[in-house]
Formats: sequence, structure tokens, C-alpha cells
Amino acid sequence: MGLTSENRMKTVKQISSLAGISIRTLHYYDEIGLLTPEIVGENKYRYYGEQSILRLQQILFYRELGLPLEQIKKIMEPEEFDALEALKSHREEMEKQLTRISQLILTVDDTISFLKGQKNMSHKQLFQAFSEEEQEEYAKQAEQMYDPETVRSSNRKWKGHSAEEKQRILDEGSKIYLDLIAAIPNGAASPEAQGCVERWRRHMDYFWTPNLEQLVGLTDLYNTDARFKANFDQMDPGLAEFMGEAVRIYVKLHE
Repeated sequence: MGLTSENRMKTVKQISSLAGISIRTLHYYDEIGLLTPEIVGENKYRYYGEQSILRLQQILFYRELGLPLEQIKKIMEPEEFDALEALKSHREEMEKQLTRISQLILTVDDTISFLKGQKNMSHKQLFQAFSEEEQEEYAKQAEQMYDPETVRSSNRKWKGHSAEEKQRILDEGSKIYLDLIAAIPNGAASPEAQGCVERWRRHMDYFWTPNLEQLVGLTDLYNTDARFKANFDQMDPGLAEFMGEAVRIYVKLHE
């Protein structure tokens, strides 16, 4: 069976209205070869059929999962691309995100109760949602941005640590973020903030070793990716932005 009711070809304007994206975005997808219309009329109008509509749905799913367009194109280019398997993969990933968000909501609720004086929480409990799974999510994002094999190699190194060592590393990371929050009043260029950035850079070696440019890319991700931004905002609403500023200063000083 095909899509219901409207198996006829659709214009860019109709697709734009149907999918809730701009006409300019559809034109751009065509320019980069990500989504090309089945027919271009003599009047230069683009017309999209069922296959294009299904392909656009896949693109939007991948975008929702945070993948950049270049990565989406690489995934969808091979002839053996299986839309059904991709949908199953989307569902699995969304279920993981749902679980992750549920964990964050529970931690937020607990922290609200803590701030209201209704319950006690240790520093460890404040960061209990930022677990080993969180670090693996960072690694997954890094694979999309940088050389996948380098990141996977670092991830294998991380997984080689004992459970006790992993917890020590995660606690160390939490302490760095707490110290960064404490340094916010002193400014991003302060010795306190720059010292935290230096510790953060060394701490990243437990997972993978980014260069200076990649350090900036990571902090950009912390500010632009909704999932990561929510995590940082939970610690302090100004942390992600402050960290980005401090890292840029650090990079300029070490170039």
C-alpha cells in the first residue's frame, strides 16, 4: 500500500506546509543532493512524489536525533539503505532518549525538593543522571563530528577501566563543573576559570583526546544541542555559555 489519499505529485509549497519546514530548506536539500524532486517542470517547479516524501521523513528523523546534514547524506546515499530498518533504529534511539529524559526529569524534581528543603541530596545524587551512559552519548556525538575510529578507540580505552575507576573519573568530572560554576563570578579569563578548563581538557583524555579546535566544537555542542544544553542548565543556567567563552580564551592562549 502507498501513502493515503494524496499519491499525486506535490509542489515545494505543499511539501513545505505538509512537513512544517521552509521552502528555502527544501531548495537547499535539493542543492546538496539530499532530497531531489522526482520531476522538475518546464516552469522550473519542483514536484515530489511518495518516495521523496518518505525520504524527507527519514531526513527529519535524523535531524531530530541531532545528526548534521552531511552525516545524514552519507547514511542515506548507499543503494542498500533500508528505510524500514532505519525506522526501527529511530524508534530504538528515541526510546533511549525517552528513558534518558525521564531520568533527567526525576533528578530535576529531586533537586527542586532539595532546594525547597523537602529532602536531602548528596553531591553525588545531584549528578546521578550524568552517568556512564551520558559519557557514551558524548562519545557518540563526537563520532558524528570527528574521526569515528579515533573516538571509538578512546571509547574502548574508557570501557577498559574498572567500575571503581569509572566512578572516580565521573566524580572528577562533576567536580570540574562545580568549580567552573564557582568561577563564573570571576569571569571566563580568570585564573580560576582557565584552571578549570585545563583540568577539563586533561579529563577528556579518559574518553578521547580532542585538539584545540575540537575543544571549541565540543563547547559549541553543549550550547546548541538541546539535550546537552538541558544537562548543563540543570547544573547552572549560565554554565554552558560561560564554558564556551572560557574555552575560546583558553584556545587563543594555547594556539
